[in-house]
Amino acid sequence: MGNPKAFLTVPRKEAGYRPVHDRIHDFGEVEQTLNTRDRQEQASRCMDCGVPFCHWACPLGNKDPEWNDALYHGEWETAYKLLKMTNPFPEFTGRICPALCEKACVLYHTTGEAVTNRENEAAIAERAFLEGYVTIESPRRNGKRVAVIGAGPAGLAAANDLNLMGYAVTVFEKNEAAGGLLRYGIPNFKLNKRIIDRRIEVMEQEGIEFIYGCAVAIDNGKLTIDNGSADNNCQLSIINCQFDAIVMASGTPVARDLKVPGRELKGVHLALELLAQQNRVLAGATFPDEERVTAKDKDVLVIGGGDTGSDCIGTAHRQGCKSVTQIEIMPKPPVGHNPNTPWPNWPVVLKTTSSHEEGCTRRWNINTLEFLGENGHVTGVRVQPIDWKPASTLQGAGRPIMVEAGEPEIIKAELVLLAMGFLKPEHPEYPANVFVCGDAANGASLVVRAIASGRQTARKVADYLNTHSSQ
Repeated sequence: MGNPKAFLTVPRKEAGYRPVHDRIHDFGEVEQTLNTRDRQEQASRCMDCGVPFCHWACPLGNKDPEWNDALYHGEWETAYKLLKMTNPFPEFTGRICPALCEKACVLYHTTGEAVTNRENEAAIAERAFLEGYVTIESPRRNGKRVAVIGAGPAGLAAANDLNLMGYAVTVFEKNEAAGGLLRYGIPNFKLNKRIIDRRIEVMEQEGIEFIYGCAVAIDNGKLTIDNGSADNNCQLSIINCQFDAIVMASGTPVARDLKVPGRELKGVHLALELLAQQNRVLAGATFPDEERVTAKDKDVLVIGGGDTGSDCIGTAHRQGCKSVTQIEIMPKPPVGHNPNTPWPNWPVVLKTTSSHEEGCTRRWNINTLEFLGENGHVTGVRVQPIDWKPASTLQGAGRPIMVEAGEPEIIKAELVLLAMGFLKPEHPEYPANVFVCGDAANGASLVVRAIASGRQTARKVADYLNTHSSQ
């Protein structure tokens, strides 16, 4: 700890966002960066606490005090080496993680100004690529083969660790490129897709094989072609390879729908129909006009108050919408502090994202009753204000009860986006050599938790194969 009093004299300083009038006209990343001096000064605020709760809060167990100290001293390569010990993809989490570590930071609990761990992490990762600290490793092979189904963050983490352990890893991905929700769910203004491509190039050079456009299934512990996939590389890889273990990292592919009257109207879409298509368009894909999901010149209604809903708002602005309204069925969280979610719970407080700053009418305690339309296309949504009342049971507090709190009204909308989360997938009972990880195992969660799950699963695979080979 090079400057034990920095936290007393150096205030928290965030890089901030590009100006609204500038950023809404493109899909470039909205977050800016600090200069080197300011970044190192921010790292100096880390107190190297006797009990560093940031370690505990991070699903990956990142050693924030250690790499913050190295960063403060300008030892960027050391900082990166410390960071990659626990996090194989800091360039992802440094951009999109909600920073669980910062909500656990002692400075956050005492002053309300946590160390800028997430931004520091992103800066370290970018310096590592710029200065060549990211090197290609050549692991010694052990003769075992592992298949990974799904190239999202969990699958990539499992593949990366297994490859470095010496296993020959083949990743099967149904889409045309790797990344999962990193590529097809998160907008480019939060995560430029070149960042994903750059990491995949490293993984390929280290020996991992990626096969795209390949939908696969598991039959008695072996891979089979699913959904009539005719990709020759896919078929040959499955036919010619006997995999010793399989990692299922297929994510949560089914979004939560809203089955109310009028759902069949044109213009009512699941959020990923907009987000994934827009990201594909930015990658060079084209779509017929009748298939294009666009907010251009439309009043947009986003149903769902989470991060996916926020991403829809930012995308709608960049597509040229007339207006955006976001409704949420749950109550509005308090600002700053929530007594109902004390430490060590995650603080449920009002979150205003960069997309919200770009313009959005936000409403809470709103229930959707019906989609309205003309000539088969949505024109509005009938909603109703509601309230939540606690339900008492013999066993204690039960599930809150939704009650009417106002008269129904109509919100004008030519485009409705459903951003209400995803359904946890169900799996059959697999043989012992099949391992499920990430959102496929736990349901929709954070990217950092998916990466942690992928790493944990890689260790389980290695333990199984080591035990199995010794029998």
